[in-house]
Amino acid sequence: MRVDDEVELSRAGPVCDDWAMRASSSSAGPATSRLSHRIASITESATLAVDAKAKALKASGRPVIGFGAGEPDFPTPDYIVEAAAAACRDPRNHRYTPTPGLPELREAIADKTARDSGYQVSPAQVLVTNGGKQALYNAYATILDPGDEVILPAPYWTTYPESIRLAGGRPVEVQTDESTGFLATIEQLEAARTPRTKVLTFVSPSNPTGGVYSPEQVEAIGRWALERGLWVITDEIYEHLVYGDARFASVPTLVPDLAERCIVVNGVAKTYAMTGWRVGWLLGPPDVVKAATNLQSHATSNVGNVSQRAAIAALTGDLSAVEMMREAFDRRRQTMVRMLREIPGVTCAEPQGAFYCYPSVAGVLGKDIRGERPQSSAELCALVLEQAEVAMVPGEAFGTPGYVRLSYALGDDDLAEGVSRFHKLVAEAR
Repeated sequence: MRVDDEVELSRAGPVCDDWAMRASSSSAGPATSRLSHRIASITESATLAVDAKAKALKASGRPVIGFGAGEPDFPTPDYIVEAAAAACRDPRNHRYTPTPGLPELREAIADKTARDSGYQVSPAQVLVTNGGKQALYNAYATILDPGDEVILPAPYWTTYPESIRLAGGRPVEVQTDESTGFLATIEQLEAARTPRTKVLTFVSPSNPTGGVYSPEQVEAIGRWALERGLWVITDEIYEHLVYGDARFASVPTLVPDLAERCIVVNGVAKTYAMTGWRVGWLLGPPDVVKAATNLQSHATSNVGNVSQRAAIAALTGDLSAVEMMREAFDRRRQTMVRMLREIPGVTCAEPQGAFYCYPSVAGVLGKDIRGERPQSSAELCALVLEQAEVAMVPGEAFGTPGYVRLSYALGDDDLAEGVSRFHKLVAEAR
């Protein structure tokens, strides 16, 4: 299949949906899907799809610049790689390890958590997972029953609602916008709460917006959840990537009484440029961690031993390489915000954390751009990819149409060139 055909297929919708519809309408048998309803209803990860599309076009010879992936462009620090190389030569790492992770890694995670956020947990409260996504799924699956509602502030990372649905829960979106820095208020959360509400998904710093809640806001939201008897699943994967006056704060640290109903998700991917090593974890009450470990024992068993050894090196080392990357992201953040704000019809709130900008493109939609009038951010992203060879993720993927997400986790030159191409194309709008 040609690359152009793959691109067109991806625009048409997930292939699994096509197969499901064709199978259910077949005259050869009962009108039942070849796929389970639970799996057929899942949408493809939009961020990974955009990244794959950009890479496919680049492989075909087109000079595409991709802003889609949430992945640092830096290599994993050398001392971590060397630890992995040494681990490869040790026969102990050629065997299974305990499902919840190497004891040394669980201890390192507990120590790192106390160091970085002040949250005290024992190694027995740690489950090492195959990346943050598995930690999230394990968490939702462990505490949700069918029909339980999960409050989910939007914009949200694309995986949250799918993991909730897979676990039998129902995501209840709380819409935010740039007027509040994309931060949900207690009043909004309370308005979304019903007798079926069981969980609040809380993320700070945020993907896709870069929003960061102040310590005072984090504490207030944590106390609200405690008073309402809710669980909190909090994703702290971007804890080290905050800028300016913003400060990271951990919910169970500020509201210790919530610890018995709080699950913390984290990993090495973003902080240490280790996305491909697939090491995440969840922290929680002992009974929850034990139950999630039982689930994982039947799903994937343990995380790769060499990756676990690399993670130990990362977590027990100093943070100098992390600070170097953070400073580079901060510089790129400022450059991208400045350039986006110069584009007619585009407005951009300044992100305080993570490595994304989330500008509004509402002022561009409906205008004539080279003979096309995109009516949605999804249509605009398709046009920009085709005409300017720049890959962005549309806001529809994050529950808020009218926006696009651009990652600034790429080289300075590519960043400037990509935004310039976007600017040049949009400047033609009439």
